[in-house]
Amino acid sequence: MDKIPATAVESFAGVGYPHKTNSIREGDAVLDVGSGSGTDILVAAVRAGPKGRVTGLDMTDAMIDKARGNIEKSGFKNIRVTKGEATLIPLDDGSVDVVTSNGVLNLVPDKEKAFAEIFRVLRPGGRLQLADIVTRENVQAACGIVPQLWADCIGGASVEKDYLDMIRKAGFRDVKVIDRIDYFAQSPETTRRLTKTFGAESVVISARKRASASAD
Repeated sequence: MDKIPATAVESFAGVGYPHKTNSIREGDAVLDVGSGSGTDILVAAVRAGPKGRVTGLDMTDAMIDKARGNIEKSGFKNIRVTKGEATLIPLDDGSVDVVTSNGVLNLVPDKEKAFAEIFRVLRPGGRLQLADIVTRENVQAACGIVPQLWADCIGGASVEKDYLDMIRKAGFRDVKVIDRIDYFAQSPETTRRLTKTFGAESVVISARKRASASAD
């Protein structure tokens, strides 16, 4: 991973390592939803190889500019970054093999629409890999009372079961949690106490789109 510039890592805001799923294969077309400074798209480019192609999607001009700068430093020629949102992905139906995301979808108000869009752009047999924050208890009712929930990055998080059910509702099969991370372990005491109350943690999830209408 020596091709990943320090400037990408410095601005990295992910919550886990979605690439632990090993979903990306050589030659794959990959989409990273919420690509930020570009760390995960650079990892994806390494895994997809020179015959693969990687698209980063972000909604902010500042992050897009930063990612493009990091891509230029890395020397990769098979990565592009485009502006857009998770609920309206500017890609054709069935155009990518893998969708990855890291610490982003918990911030999307309409998660069901986001997962439906991810399902749409995946080819039959395509894979989803992501890392995100989930909770054991519902935080939504407390958000208006405890604003710190947003500051501590769990204000938009869903209960884990509900989160997994939304992925399944979009049409995905084999939805699995393959890793759990105590993301808040190094946070200030007040944050650790609050996140523990709601059972907040980071999970790495894998899922797939079935290969054909007749496939299981």
